[in-house]
Amino acid sequence: MIKNPFLTYGYNGPDYFCDRTEETRRLTSLLVNGNHVALMSPRRMGKTGLIRHCFAQQELQDNYYLFVVDIYATKTLAELTYELGRNILSVLKSKERKAWERFIHIVGSLRTGITLDAMGQPSWNLEIGDIESPKMSLDEIFLYLKSADKPCLLAIDEFQAIIDYPEQNVEALLRTYIQECNNAWFVFSGSKRHMMGEMFSSPARPFFQSASTISLKPIPLDAYSSFIIHHFEEGGKQIMREAIEYIYEKFEGTTWYIQKICNELYAMTEVGIACEIKDVDMAISYAVEEKDDTYQDLIARLSARQKALLLALARAGKNVQPTSGEFIKKYHLTSASAVQRSMAALMEKDIVTNNNGQYYIYDYFLYYWLSQK
Repeated sequence: MIKNPFLTYGYNGPDYFCDRTEETRRLTSLLVNGNHVALMSPRRMGKTGLIRHCFAQQELQDNYYLFVVDIYATKTLAELTYELGRNILSVLKSKERKAWERFIHIVGSLRTGITLDAMGQPSWNLEIGDIESPKMSLDEIFLYLKSADKPCLLAIDEFQAIIDYPEQNVEALLRTYIQECNNAWFVFSGSKRHMMGEMFSSPARPFFQSASTISLKPIPLDAYSSFIIHHFEEGGKQIMREAIEYIYEKFEGTTWYIQKICNELYAMTEVGIACEIKDVDMAISYAVEEKDDTYQDLIARLSARQKALLLALARAGKNVQPTSGEFIKKYHLTSASAVQRSMAALMEKDIVTNNNGQYYIYDYFLYYWLSQK
């Protein structure tokens, strides 16, 4: 039994997953009917949770091999190949022997790094540097996907990472592999919506119109309220509806932050005591304080101009024009060109994001931490 029902990482079944009924139905329908899907939303809105919830359905479990590969930290084609191979073997080793034996037989360039343990189970012992020819290994991985004894569904999380690989024409290369693979369907998940939108909607890009699009929005307040109240009551605890509305407003419906604060509140709240708005503020303070050392280190690595711009954004909130004369004057910045350079650096570091022309700090806890400075 889970002690705290508000998960902040991973997926642990439908009881601990809030709503997304229509999104789950839509994603499942598109995949089983032979469509690739581009799944887009800001970070921490619950894309990966939705994918795992969708893949946990019995219909998919029984009829497909299901793979979820996070490539957020990858920087090269070799690292992408490494993550694909490692994750595919990790899933297949829990299946019948013939499933993983087929994979090992096909990926000849990787075979020397795959060994059998004392129980006869395959073990991935490769390092990134062991992949001498990423394209050859990628050929083999896609050959496996094309010839697997079950159709495959493969979700690639933070797919926009491939744009920054140093190798030439990675988008075109992957598009060709995927186009020729008639035994696998893909979910391309990404949190940088302007980059994902460009990849899938620009006629000049290889993935143009190659996938149906789902844009993930916040879970409605009513649905989240019912979910939160239910789990508090299951534990013999109470939470005021106004407190839930306050949390939802503070984090603009962003799933991970709501889960984190509810996790804190559930741990704080005694049986028979109702959780109130003042408790929410306390929980936010705990969560922000927990990150103090991390944020101090982050700020220390910024230039003076980047730090000044970040503090200005925290104080100004959203819906600002950071290159406007009014903003620059109010927060004692130097010039529009200096702001543009600092903004580019903060976006490169994934500290600031841009949504429909609005620049803001995507980490709400960092935003509240900076607001206190």
